[in-house]
Amino acid sequence: MKNIHDVLFTPFRIGEVEIKNRIVMTAMTGTALVNKGKFNKSVTDYYLERARGGVGLIVSGCSVVYDMFGRDYWVNDAKEAFQGPIRNLMNELHREDCKFFMQIGAGLGRVANLETGSNFPGADVSKVQFASSRLPNVWNKDRIHREMTIEEIHRIQEAMIKTAVLAKEAGVDGVEIHAVHEGYLLDQFAIQNMNSRTDEYGGSLENRLRFAVEIIKGIKQACGKDYPVMMRYGVVSKMKGFNSGALPGEAYREFGRSEEESPAVAKMLEEAGVDALDADNGSYDSWYWAHPPVYMHEGCNLPEAHFIKKEVHIPVICAGRMENPELAAEAVASGKIDAVGIARQLLADPDYPQKVQRGSLESIRPCIACHNGCLGSLLTGNGVTCALRPATMHEQEYRLEPAKEKKRIMIIGGGIGGMETARLTSMRGHDVALYEKSGKLGGAFIAAAAPSFKEADKRLISWYEREMERLKVTIYKNRAAGKAVIEEEQPDVLILACGAKPKKLPIEGIEKPHVTEVKELLLSGCRLKGNTVIVGGGLSGCEAAYELALNGGHVTVLEAMDEFLNAPTLSMANSAMLKDLLVFHNVQVLTSAKLKRILDREVEAETPEGMKTLKADNVVMAAGYTPDNPFAGVDSVKEIYTVGDADKVGNLMDVIKTAYDTALKI
Repeated sequence: MKNIHDVLFTPFRIGEVEIKNRIVMTAMTGTALVNKGKFNKSVTDYYLERARGGVGLIVSGCSVVYDMFGRDYWVNDAKEAFQGPIRNLMNELHREDCKFFMQIGAGLGRVANLETGSNFPGADVSKVQFASSRLPNVWNKDRIHREMTIEEIHRIQEAMIKTAVLAKEAGVDGVEIHAVHEGYLLDQFAIQNMNSRTDEYGGSLENRLRFAVEIIKGIKQACGKDYPVMMRYGVVSKMKGFNSGALPGEAYREFGRSEEESPAVAKMLEEAGVDALDADNGSYDSWYWAHPPVYMHEGCNLPEAHFIKKEVHIPVICAGRMENPELAAEAVASGKIDAVGIARQLLADPDYPQKVQRGSLESIRPCIACHNGCLGSLLTGNGVTCALRPATMHEQEYRLEPAKEKKRIMIIGGGIGGMETARLTSMRGHDVALYEKSGKLGGAFIAAAAPSFKEADKRLISWYEREMERLKVTIYKNRAAGKAVIEEEQPDVLILACGAKPKKLPIEGIEKPHVTEVKELLLSGCRLKGNTVIVGGGLSGCEAAYELALNGGHVTVLEAMDEFLNAPTLSMANSAMLKDLLVFHNVQVLTSAKLKRILDREVEAETPEGMKTLKADNVVMAAGYTPDNPFAGVDSVKEIYTVGDADKVGNLMDVIKTAYDTALKI
C-alpha cells in the first residue's frame, strides 16, 4: 500500500539544484557555518548526522557578514575557512546526497540584544546600534538605534556578495539571504513603519526593498544567474505595534508587513532573482509566530505560505510547527507549498526523515516546542542543544558506547528522569529494572502534559513507554521500592529518580478543603467553578491558569516576585505568548503579591499598595517543589546516583541532562 507520506520524498528544484526530497532543515540560531571569519567546527557532526538521517536540504545557521559586536567585517579573512573545512564538509554532505545552503545575514538592527552583548569581552555594541531609521531596541525600548549611513549599507552589500562568491567556490549549493523576515535589518528597511528614511532606501516600497534587491542582484551577477539564492521571508509581521504581537484569531490592525502588501514584496524579490522563499510569519515583536511555542497550533504559518505561493512562480517552503507528517504531506500533495521547513524536530530526532519514509512514526522522539534547549540555552550563553537530547551539538561528548562491564541496575522512579536513565543504560548493555510506585509511567510529567495544548508532551510519554518495551527494560509498576526491596535485590547500581514534592508554605488556612496542589488540578482537567486564585506565577501556575481560563474559569495569579514567568531558560517566544494569552483570556496576574491568609471564600495578599482581599472559591498552590529522596540512608549498594528533581529541582532539560551524565558514568 502506498505510504501517504511518499510525496515528501519526491524531488524538487530550487533554481538549477535538484533536492532529493521535500524536507528542508531550516536555519537554527547558533549553528552558523562561519563565525568572525573562522569555521565553526562544532557544527560538523551536527550537520552530518542530520544529512545521514535523510534531510534533503540543510540551511546553515546565520553567518552575519559583520561581527555583531562591531569588531569588524570578517569576509576578507574567511577564505581559509571556505577553501579548507567548508569545502571538506560539503564533500561529506554531498556523499550523503544532501544539499546545503549557507545562510548569510545583513544584520540585526533593532533586534540586537545590546544588554547581553555588552557582557562580552572586547564588545563595543555602540558600533552596531544602527537600524533602517531611528528605532527603539526590542530588548530595551529606551535604547534607540541610529539611522544607518549609505556607506554602511553598501559595505554590508559588498560583504554579502563576497561571502556568496566564497560559498560557491567552496562547493556550497546555494545561499539563503537573511532576511526580509522576523524584523531583522533588511526587514526593518522593508517595513514602512520602521523606515522613515528620505533617501533612495526609504519611502516607496521599491526604495524600501532596494537594500535587499541590490544584494540579490549583486550575488546573481557575481555568482551567475544559475546559482541558487533563497530568501528567508516573513509573509505577515503579525504586529500590533513595537513589542506587541497579535495572537491567532485576534482582531488587530497590522503594524508591520500586511497580507495586502506582501504579494507585491514577494513578486519584487522574485523579479530581482530570488529562486525560492523560505516562508513563515512574525517578528521579534511577535516572536511566537517565527518561533512557535507549545501554545501555538501546528502549521501556524501554513495559510500565509499557501497565500504567497499563489502569487509567485518559485518554490515556497513553509516553516513553523510543520513536523506532523500528515500535515506536511497534505500541504505538499495539495500544492499549498513545495516543501516543509523543519528545525527543532531535527534537534530532537535527527533520523526523523528516515522514520517518516519507512512509516515508523511511533519511533520519532517528538519535539515538545519548549525552546529550553535551543533558544533558551543559547540565550543563557550555553549554546544550542535540545532539552530532550543533550547530544545535539554535543555529538562526540554524549556518544553512547557499550559499557566495559555489564551491571545490574535498579532505578527507583518511573518519571522522565528514571525512564531516560533506564533507556540509556539499557542501550549501553546493562541489565535494568525500573520500579514505579504508581500504576503509570511518566511521574510529574503526566500532570505537566495534561493541558489541552500539550499533545506533544503526551506523545513524549508514549514514546518513552515504547522505548522501555523496545529495550526490554524490566518494569515494576504499583511497587514502592523501599530499603527492604533494595537489600533483597542487591543491585550493582542504585539510581534514585524519585522526583520532587510540593513546597509547603506556612500559610494560615493552607489545610482548608478548597486548597489544592497545581499537580492535582492539572490531572483533574482544570475545571473549577467560581473564582480561583493560583499562588505562584511560574510556568506550571501560569499554564494551569491558561487552561482554567480556556475552560471558562475566573482566575487570578499571585506571584511574590516582581516578575512572573521568570526562568533563565524560558524563551521569550514562550513567555511572551503565554503572557499575551493570559491577558487575552482575562487572567489577572498580581506581582510582588505575597499570600498571607486563606479564608473560606477569600484570600489576603500583601502587595506594594497594601493588603488586598481577593475572592477565592478555590486556591491552587503552585509555589514550586523540593527534592524528594527518602533513601538518603541506604548504604547497602556501593554505587548510588541521584538524577532529576530528586537531586535538584529543575526543568525537563535539567532532568534529562542529569540522566545522560549519570548513564555515561556507569
